[in-house]
Amino acid sequence: MTQSLISPSSPEYLDRLNPEQREAIETTEGPLLILAGAGTGKTRVLTTRFAHILLEGRARPYQILAVTFTNKAAREMRERVGALLGETAEGLWLGTFHALCARMLRRHAEYVGLTTGFTILDTDDQIRLTRQIMEPYRLDTKRWPPQALLGIFQRWKDRGLTPEQVTAAEDTDFAGGQARKLYAAYQDRLKAVNACDFGDLMLHTLEILRTQPDVLAQYHRLFRYILVDEYQDTNTIQYLWLRLLAKRDHGPSNIACVGDDDQSIYSWRGAEIENILRFEKDFPGAKVVRLERNYRSTAQILAAASGLIAHNSGRLGKTLRPGRDDAQGEKVQIISVWDSDEEARLTAGAIERLRSDGHPLSQIAILMRAGFQTRPFEERFLTLGLPYRVVGGLRFYERAEIRDAMAYMRVLAQPADDLAFERIINVPKRGVGAAGLQKLHHEARLINAPLSAGVSHALETGQVKGKGREALAGLMEAFERARTTRESEGHVVATEQLLEESGYLQMWRDDKTPEAPGRLDNIKELLRAIGDFGTLEGFLEHVALVTESEDQASADTVSLMTLHGAKGLEFDTVFLPGWEEGVFPSQRSLDEGGLKSLEEERRLAYVGITRARKRAVILHAARRRIYANWQDSMPSRFIDEIPAETVEHSGQAMQERRQLAAQNASLFATGPVSSTRAGSMAGPRPGYSGGYTRPTPRVTDVLPDASHGIGPGTRVFHQKFGYGTVLAVESDRLHINFEKAGEKRIMAHFVEQVS
Repeated sequence: MTQSLISPSSPEYLDRLNPEQREAIETTEGPLLILAGAGTGKTRVLTTRFAHILLEGRARPYQILAVTFTNKAAREMRERVGALLGETAEGLWLGTFHALCARMLRRHAEYVGLTTGFTILDTDDQIRLTRQIMEPYRLDTKRWPPQALLGIFQRWKDRGLTPEQVTAAEDTDFAGGQARKLYAAYQDRLKAVNACDFGDLMLHTLEILRTQPDVLAQYHRLFRYILVDEYQDTNTIQYLWLRLLAKRDHGPSNIACVGDDDQSIYSWRGAEIENILRFEKDFPGAKVVRLERNYRSTAQILAAASGLIAHNSGRLGKTLRPGRDDAQGEKVQIISVWDSDEEARLTAGAIERLRSDGHPLSQIAILMRAGFQTRPFEERFLTLGLPYRVVGGLRFYERAEIRDAMAYMRVLAQPADDLAFERIINVPKRGVGAAGLQKLHHEARLINAPLSAGVSHALETGQVKGKGREALAGLMEAFERARTTRESEGHVVATEQLLEESGYLQMWRDDKTPEAPGRLDNIKELLRAIGDFGTLEGFLEHVALVTESEDQASADTVSLMTLHGAKGLEFDTVFLPGWEEGVFPSQRSLDEGGLKSLEEERRLAYVGITRARKRAVILHAARRRIYANWQDSMPSRFIDEIPAETVEHSGQAMQERRQLAAQNASLFATGPVSSTRAGSMAGPRPGYSGGYTRPTPRVTDVLPDASHGIGPGTRVFHQKFGYGTVLAVESDRLHINFEKAGEKRIMAHFVEQVS
C-alpha cells in the first residue's frame, strides 16, 4: 500500500453525504449498527466507511474484514473502494462468508483432519457421496431422496452443529430416525477423501475458532475493523462466526453491521431476524444509526410502505422519508379485478399504455408471491407480443413439473404419443431402466402399435417381471380410469385423477426439498388453466402455440419475478398482483408459522412496495379458479394496513370486494392482526366516498377489451356446453345461460356468435 492511502485526505467524499450517513461513517470505534432502510444508500455508506478508515490511517487494507452475501456485492465494494482511494487496495479480506472461511480453512485445515489441498465438492459429488453412505443402511432412495438428506445436513451445518452436537431433540424422523448416524458417516467419508462441501467451509472454520484459542487470538490481532453487509440475512453459523471474531477480551469490538430488519425475508433458508434485533444486547454500548432518507421512491410510496410495516411488532423501528424535495408522486393504486385473467389483461394493457408514452419496458416489473402466478401474464404478453423475461426461473411451460404433467395429459388425449409416454413411464420411478424401455419399444414394433399399447401387450403376455410389472400395470390402469372419468366428469377432473393415481403428485408430496411445495403449486395452476378450455385437446393445442412463439431477443423487456428475487432491485413502475388471503400472505405461512411467519410475509410486502421509484400498483382478484371451480377470494389483510391517505382504490370488482368483505369480516376477528382491521374490512375506508373519479387519465385506466363485440342477448355456441344466450358482459368474460348446461361464466374467445 502506498503512502497516499494512509494520509488524511480532503473530506470531499464526506460532503456529499447526509448527516446520518456521515455519522455512520465517522463513528469508527466501538460496535455500530447501521439500520439502513430501502433506498437509503447503504452500499455507499459501507464502501465510504471502508475507504474512510484507510484514508484516516486507522488500519491497513488487510486489517479490515469486510463480509458480503454475494460475489457481485464483493466486486462492487472492491471497485467502489478503489474509486474512492484513487487506486486498487491490495490484500483485502473482502468477500462472502464462504469465500473468507475457505481462505481461513486453507491456513488451518490440519485442525479438522484435512490438508491444505482439500477439495470442495460440487452438488453432484455430494449426492453421489450421500448415496454411498446410505447403501449400508438399505434405505429406499425413492422414499428418502439423497438430496433431501443433504438438505438436513446443511440445516444442521447452518446452525453450527457437528455430528456430535446434534442431539435427539434436534434429530428428525427422516430415514427412519437414522439421519444423525448418516451425518456422522458423511462427514467421516469427506475427511477420508480430503474434501468438504460448501457448508463445511463455515462449519470447520467455526470449529477451529471455537477450539483453538491461539488461532482466534491471531485473527483478533489481525482484524482491527469488521464490516458486515445485509446483517438481517445472517443465519446461526454466520452469526456465531462473526461474534467470535468481533468479541475480544481487550479493546473495543469495532464491528459495524449494516442491515434492515424490515427486509429480513429469508427465514426459509436459515436467516434469523433475531440476530439483528439483539445486536445491542450482544454488544453492550453499541451505537445505532438509522438511515431513513430514501432517494429511490416517492413520498406516497414511502408512506404506504412505512404504514404497512408499522404493523410488525418484531422490529427496531424506523420511518422512511423522501430524500428529495420533488418526490411527492402518485398514490399507490389498489385495483380490484374479477379474476387472474383480468388481472393479467389489465396489467398488460397498462404496460402497453406506458410503452406508448415512452416508458422503457426494462423499468417495469411484475412482482409475485409465488412462481405459479406467472402463467396468465406470460400468456397475455405472448398474445400481445410484449417482450418479457422470467427472472430467476424458467418460463411456466418450461418447468420440469409442468412438462411432466403435460406429458401425462398428452397421453391421456392421444395414447399414440410415444414421446410423451416415454417421458413419464418412469416418472415417478417404476423400475424401467434404459434396457427395459428398449425392450418395450421392441415389443411395440412387433405388434405395430404405439409404445403404450406395447406396454399393455407385454403385461398381458407376462413379459414384464418383478416390481416393474406391478408399477406399470398401475400406470396403465390409471390411464384407463382417467379416460372413463373424462367421459363422465370432464377433462379437468380426469387429469387431476390421473396425476394422483399415477403417483406423480405423491412423488412431489414426498419430496423433502424446499422446491417441492412450489412445484405442487405450479401443477395446481396448470390444472386451473385447463378449466378455461372446453376440451383437453384445445388446451394442448393452445400450449403448443404459446410455447412455439418466438421470444424476440431484446434488452427492453418486462421483468417477471418473485418478491424474494426482487430484493435489492428497483424499477420505475412495479405491479404487485395476487394480494389476496391465501396467496399473499400465503396459506402455507399462515398454517405453519403463525405470527412470526405473518410478520415475514408483511416484510415481503414492504420489500415489494419499496422496489418502485415512481409508481406502485397492487391488484387483487374477487375470485380465483381452484381446479374446475371458482372460489371467492378475500383481499389481503395487508391492503387494509396501508394508510388510507396514501392509496387510491379502483377496479370493476370494487363493489363486490366491499360485499365480500362485509360477509367475511368475522374471519379475521381473532387473527394475529391489528385490532382495527375487522372493522375496516366491514365497509369503505373512513373518508373514502366509493365514487372516486379521476380528473385526468392514469396508467391503469385501461379500457375494457370489447373487441369481441358480444353483448347481452347475443346467441352463442360453445364446443362443450352447446347453445346459449349471453346474460351479461364483464370485460372479456361472459355470463351465459346455456340451454342444457345452465348458467356459466366463459371467456369470450371460447364461444362463437350464431345468427
